[in-house]
Amino acid sequence: MNVRLCYASQRNEKNEDLLQDLRDILTEARDFNDLNQICGVLYYADNAFFQCLEGEREVVERLFEKITNDERHHNVKWLCTYSIEQNSFQRWSMKYVQRNTNIESFFLKMGESTFNPIRLDEQNLKAFINELVIAEQTKINTVKKVGMVNRGVKPF
Repeated sequence: MNVRLCYASQRNEKNEDLLQDLRDILTEARDFNDLNQICGVLYYADNAFFQCLEGEREVVERLFEKITNDERHHNVKWLCTYSIEQNSFQRWSMKYVQRNTNIESFFLKMGESTFNPIRLDEQNLKAFINELVIAEQTKINTVKKVGMVNRGVKPF
């Protein structure tokens, strides 16, 4: 049976290139998720990440453990894991939603002036996931890391 695991974290600002971090995270996620029948969504704003992962329990939990050790994230907070009948994000190995006015409004209604996913709880988490399901996906071109030979560079 599949589960949905949601977590929040803050971006490690030691890495100065946000766009490169996002590209790397999405490239790795999409490659891994395609191979392991995982789908989900990633939202980033105000130096905070929210991610929802859907798939086989063992695979999703192993992936979450890997994420907690990823230097691009800190203050990782597990929000929930529960069984699901159907994946909400089956069309995406990893949907990416960038800053969005509907999401900002959602958090304003919660009394938050910024995106603060750590404040999500059982009552508002499912409503937030529904907002992410209907939000437009942001296109960030992911780049496969290739060796020098594959880029046309010849050794001496």
